[in-house]
Amino acid sequence: MEHWSGLGARPEAAEEEEEEEPEVKKRRLLCSEFASVASCDASVAQCYLTENDWEMERALNSYFEPPVDESALESRPQTFSEPETCVDLTNEETTDSTSSKISPPENIQPEDGSVFSFITWNIDGLDLNNLPERARGVCSYLTLYSPDVVFLQEVIPPYCSYLRKRASSYEIITGNEEGYFTAIMLKKSRVKLKSQEIIPFPSTKMMRNLLCVHVTKCGGLPNNILDVWEFLGKPEHCRYTWDTQMNSNLGIPSTCKLRFDRIFFRAAAEEGHIIPRSLDLLGLEKLDCGRFPSDHWGLLCNLDIIL
Repeated sequence: MEHWSGLGARPEAAEEEEEEEPEVKKRRLLCSEFASVASCDASVAQCYLTENDWEMERALNSYFEPPVDESALESRPQTFSEPETCVDLTNEETTDSTSSKISPPENIQPEDGSVFSFITWNIDGLDLNNLPERARGVCSYLTLYSPDVVFLQEVIPPYCSYLRKRASSYEIITGNEEGYFTAIMLKKSRVKLKSQEIIPFPSTKMMRNLLCVHVTKCGGLPNNILDVWEFLGKPEHCRYTWDTQMNSNLGIPSTCKLRFDRIFFRAAAEEGHIIPRSLDLLGLEKLDCGRFPSDHWGLLCNLDIIL
């Protein structure tokens, strides 16, 4: 989550705020920051922050994400199995509606192992509107760029079944089998799975956990973790991965641009080095249904491998 500077207190209230407790000042500032980002009034900001223990990121997620409570999420797996609400993603079209719209990659990935590529994308499986068309749109990008690894968020069971059918060249590891969850896809010809683990978050209210996949590695990892976007000079064209001005999927009237989706890396200490080469947004083209593949843009990252 990016840092937003506070709006400051009103001049006429400055003396009053000086006498307030530090915690009260902190919460007043958080309300101002939330209201600025979400384009809402202070009372709404206070409501969301209070419900989320005054944690800014959780509160903003709660404000902008679809209003789904914990009990609804727990019952969602049963909902998917009911015929009247089941989303069938397996009835494929002969052609993808985005195939002719997506710009092909400028450089085909070399087969000598000198370049490693991956995609990370929140595919918004919780939004069931036009889900078959949007799922086909996402798969069109995966087919076009053929990344070595794919990191997906907000996957639901029917979406996962569709991916297993369409992306047979990938091994798919999921963080759960019901509700909504994360998934990691490994290209079988390029990445060898060594082990996997799921680290639960006991206090989560949104069914979240950490899915870890251990694959073939080269050398140890030091502590110098870097943000790829910052390392590449903060390119403006892929700054915002969640942009309600450009992306109309959720119909949010206010304009909000955030870098929700980020990539961090640590260079190998020995035997080889991985250097970020490029970063681009995916999913910027509307599908024939009039919507984007997701309310988030995807990120395509290419890295040079120097042995």
